[in-house]
Amino acid sequence: MTRYLPWKSGEAPEPGVPRLLCFPYAGGGASAYGRWQRELDAHGAGVRVVPVQLPGREGRMSEPRFTDLDELIDDMSDQLEEELEQPHVLYGHSMGALVAYALAQRRQREGTSMPRALVLSAYRAPHLPPPRIAAPGASDEELVDSLAQLGGIPAPLLKHPDFLSALMPVARDDLRLCNGYASVLYDEPLRVPMHLFAGEEDKLVTVPEVLAWRRYAARGCEVRTLPGDHFFIRSVEEAFLRELGSLLRQYAYEPVLAGVGV
Repeated sequence: MTRYLPWKSGEAPEPGVPRLLCFPYAGGGASAYGRWQRELDAHGAGVRVVPVQLPGREGRMSEPRFTDLDELIDDMSDQLEEELEQPHVLYGHSMGALVAYALAQRRQREGTSMPRALVLSAYRAPHLPPPRIAAPGASDEELVDSLAQLGGIPAPLLKHPDFLSALMPVARDDLRLCNGYASVLYDEPLRVPMHLFAGEEDKLVTVPEVLAWRRYAARGCEVRTLPGDHFFIRSVEEAFLRELGSLLRQYAYEPVLAGVGV
């Protein structure tokens, strides 16, 4: 079983069941998507939620983290090959959007199976400067404060110094990953539909910066806004998952199209 899929024995989806591979935001792990299966089932999404666990967090805490996006995608693409050969949609929030996009790019460039769609939320188009959460050299206290203001650290967890001290190295390495990639990863637009989500009150990534992803979409690009902050997937979770479920239904049941792949 691949290290990136934190399943227990017998939990893996059946072959042919459409997957929704979910990539975490900076500092986050697979548990961020732990409630999604039940909620998306309620909305008739017709997919199996597959949270992707990056190294250096939660159950992989002892493993070294990647700070180079190309190296992460090299490792991940090999490890996830079996799942990526199944019908799937890629989803990523914030840093996860960059990772999902880079993975789809890599597979298009290599001519391997592609997702039925790419769903990205709360991240700027890759030709724009990466979002700046905190100043270079910010102290742990300043970084915690910045993340908390964005909604990235729930208020109850701010009272737990052990949690915060474990989070800071993960968050810093993830920010290095976001800041270290080339401004344009790949010039050819992706030949899969793209769906974008933006928070209307997001202070880190504006709606126009999300709209700028359109230049990377060769098969259409839909943008939806929600009345939330950068972490609207938590602050307005019910509304977001209702929207996500409605768009996933069209991909969960579509036939494989010749020349497009899954």
